[in-house]
Amino acid sequence: MPIDEDVTGQEIDADVRQELMTLPKTLADDVAKHLVMVARLIDSDPEQAYAYSRVALRLASRVAAVREAAGFASYATERYSEALTEFRAARRMTGSADLWPVMADCERGLGRPERALEMAGAPEVKQLDKAGQVEMRLVAAGARKDMGQLEAAVVTLESPELASHSVQPWTARLRYAYADALLEVGREADAREWFAKAVEVDQNGTTDAAERLAKLDGIEFVDALEEDDEDADDADDIAGDLPSDAAEAEVVNAEAEAAADAEDDEDADDEAGIGNALDLDEANAEGGSLFDGGDGEDYYEDDEEEDEEEGYSRSDDRR
Repeated sequence: MPIDEDVTGQEIDADVRQELMTLPKTLADDVAKHLVMVARLIDSDPEQAYAYSRVALRLASRVAAVREAAGFASYATERYSEALTEFRAARRMTGSADLWPVMADCERGLGRPERALEMAGAPEVKQLDKAGQVEMRLVAAGARKDMGQLEAAVVTLESPELASHSVQPWTARLRYAYADALLEVGREADAREWFAKAVEVDQNGTTDAAERLAKLDGIEFVDALEEDDEDADDADDIAGDLPSDAAEAEVVNAEAEAAADAEDDEDADDEAGIGNALDLDEANAEGGSLFDGGDGEDYYEDDEEEDEEEGYSRSDDRR
């Protein structure tokens, strides 16, 4: 697959670069470039990011960072079974519990919220840092909602992190999830308060808290671009009803020609009138008439090493 011209492979994190040093240099550089493309496209074009991740996976399936990247690309495209396979492989390679929350969310995606809840109570959660524990709490609350336990979802989100005035990268999402859970149980006034609190800290537009808040207040947003398109269409309709410059010129020319023809006819009639007067007696005498009427007118080879233990094979790449 083509690599953007500005991609060198040096953009990846130092720890990932360290992992790739186990590979031959040329191969490591190639894999690094594909990982950069995955990171670059995963938000804007997840399907393309997924495709790049599969190439990287064929080239270096025994590198934990590659398995993790493949997992996130699969997760972004809702291929939850593949994502779970890759995350499990990466976790076995590193021994880290960092991927535990997203693995639990994959269980939700596969329609197994009860397993996600089991993972939320597992010892691995204690190994997570604060951000990881908040992620785990969000997943657990989502699992409660999946199971119809709406009140329990609200309680799950009520935590010291929610009450904290400190703003962290996860603060907006936590407040938003709590507001949404409150709305689900009919506590609209409380939900409005927490949507407003989410808006206060959501500087990057991570959530649609502003839109949800406006909806609760009865405010409807209008898409300015859509409105401009409608105005343009109306203008085209009006323009279609009016003659164009070319059409106007045709009308003017036609009128001028008609006027000229009428003038010629008058001159002809005058001449005919003189002749008629001269021959009138003769014409009348012959019983004829002097006026006769006239009619008008849509490159890489497969890695021979398959990771059967992780459930990965070349047949996966054709999915």
